[in-house]
Amino acid sequence: MATLLVRNLDDELVRLLKQRARSHNTSAEAEHRAILEAALRPGGESFAARCRRLREETRGRIHGDSTLVIRADRDRRNGHHRGS
Repeated sequence: MATLLVRNLDDELVRLLKQRARSHNTSAEAEHRAILEAALRPGGESFAARCRRLREETRGRIHGDSTLVIRADRDRRNGHHRGS
């Protein structure tokens, strides 16, 4: 991945970026990436935006242990049966 250095930013713009990042519970750098991605790929949802949306949609839900599901699937595919 490349690195992008942005110089001569207005102090107020930096303050707003940091404020926006805090409101999204992320770093200013991650927020900057999300803003650039949204501006340059307007047809699709950015990865960061999708993560935020999914986090909000699943907030408060009880999640199971995915390793149990994966193990059961592997056992099924390999012909193993638990408890036999």
